[in-house]
Amino acid sequence: MELKNLADRRIQIICLGDEDYPSNLSEIPDPPAVLFSTGRIEPRDLVSIAVVGSRSASPAGLLFTSRLCSDLVLSGVTVVSGFALGIDSAAHRGAIRAGGRTLAVLGCGLDVGYPSVNEDLGREIAGSGALLTEFPLGTPPLPGHFPARNRIISGLSLGVLVVEAAEKSGSLITARLALEQGREVFAVPGMAQGCRSAGVNRLLKQGAKLVEDVEDVLAEIRPLIRTGVLCAGQREEGASTVEHGGLCSEGMGLIRFLDQDPKHIDQLAHEAKISVQRAAALLLELELQGLVAQLPGKYFICSGRQRGGKR
Repeated sequence: MELKNLADRRIQIICLGDEDYPSNLSEIPDPPAVLFSTGRIEPRDLVSIAVVGSRSASPAGLLFTSRLCSDLVLSGVTVVSGFALGIDSAAHRGAIRAGGRTLAVLGCGLDVGYPSVNEDLGREIAGSGALLTEFPLGTPPLPGHFPARNRIISGLSLGVLVVEAAEKSGSLITARLALEQGREVFAVPGMAQGCRSAGVNRLLKQGAKLVEDVEDVLAEIRPLIRTGVLCAGQREEGASTVEHGGLCSEGMGLIRFLDQDPKHIDQLAHEAKISVQRAAALLLELELQGLVAQLPGKYFICSGRQRGGKR
């Protein structure tokens, strides 16, 4: 009966050890044995950043979060957050607005609908990524469930970015878990003495990476991304991903449109007949391999290290 109920709601069960279980998450000390999911997890979601913060965020914090998450997904990064009000919701919306991917981790069953005001957002996330939880259907959002949820948020990600957090914010728990899992911790500085800034400023004093724009995040995660991860399974309908020396054929094709004259990502996507989001993912892979360089404003050039190509 329970399996039928899950099937009727189009909820998938992903078990630890399954081929589609997120490999980032499987590496933490206490991965969930089972994930319940609506939507779809994809191999490209390995390249992800968690963005968390205050439920009672400031307008400036919400705007910064939305813009930063839009920039992250345009750079080929999946945004992970906790589906809460405030910063979490702004993170999901910023990713969706830019046409990128986002994963939401819940502290309750997928059928509970918490928070209720995010019902429409939940449907959008399911179409642009996935809603995930380790809790069975009908599980209420009890306070003790959220620290457990937070370990999944950080475990899915290469790093955790905290935008606004009070001194005893749950976001600081996520940051602590990230450190225990060997992940990067980022923080956006806030005003001195501000109630929403105490937590993030303490993280900065403890050595978190200071973030003012998307490049501050990308600069830290580039060395962490395993070569080829963006090519694996990250294809559009009908696209070829045959690899050549560690670089997928789509990436090889995209290089043909680049030289030492800067080209904007929109122009490259148009010339290569692929989406801007797909171009962003491929360009990040090319950048990781030292084949292209990114300039301010989403312009790109060949780096001079292209194999058998232009110099």
